[in-house]
Amino acid sequence: MQAIKTMELVKQYKTLTAVDRLYLDIQQGELFSLLGELFSLLGVNGAGKTTTIKMLSCLTKPTSGDILVGGYSTTKEPEQVKRLIGVSPQETAVAPNLSVKENLELICGIHSFSKGKTEEKIRELSGQFALDTVLKRKAGKLSGGWQRRVSIAMALISEPQILFLDEPTLGLDVIARHELWETIRSLKGKITIILTTHYMEEAEALSDRIGIMKSGKLLAVGTVEELNALAGTNDFETAFVSIVKEDTVV
Repeated sequence: MQAIKTMELVKQYKTLTAVDRLYLDIQQGELFSLLGELFSLLGVNGAGKTTTIKMLSCLTKPTSGDILVGGYSTTKEPEQVKRLIGVSPQETAVAPNLSVKENLELICGIHSFSKGKTEEKIRELSGQFALDTVLKRKAGKLSGGWQRRVSIAMALISEPQILFLDEPTLGLDVIARHELWETIRSLKGKITIILTTHYMEEAEALSDRIGIMKSGKLLAVGTVEELNALAGTNDFETAFVSIVKEDTVV
């Protein structure tokens, strides 16, 4: 079953084409078994990854083309799409002057949770993301890695079918990055995850499939092994460089 399908997707800003005729199919597992795929969009800065995520998650409208998320059009049925997705943006999503618990309560309130359901959801996410020790701390006082962890927890409050993570480890040190990888790995098989990154080792370590973007175009899609074979190498970094330098859609 397709979680997301894009059809000749274009996003232009005056003379800049940020996304250029993007065709993308991202698979979702059986709805009731909660199996999902972790798909990464990999590319250098300015490749069009964040713009693509913003269109997929209804944060910006395409110039032309359409997107189906769970069978719903983002341009014609955005409210239905929003019910299916959660987003952890590249910019920190936490309210810095609120405690971690207050941030979680805020999102629960947006979704009209009862007091009992709010408390249950906070207990569940605190256990899942090891937030118990920081619940009372101001979110803005936490490290970047902890803020990212809270942001992902906030995105999961609505129990989405699809989770968007835009550059989730950008600016984090090596230790914090690897700790967040473990958090993301813990979600695999439970939810479909769309992740953007410019770190090759991150895409290689986490992804079921990878789409390589450059200048708004999707150059290649496949597993690490398939992309390596495409470039005739056993090293993913070499494969990435080769595909990007070739600059030909395959």
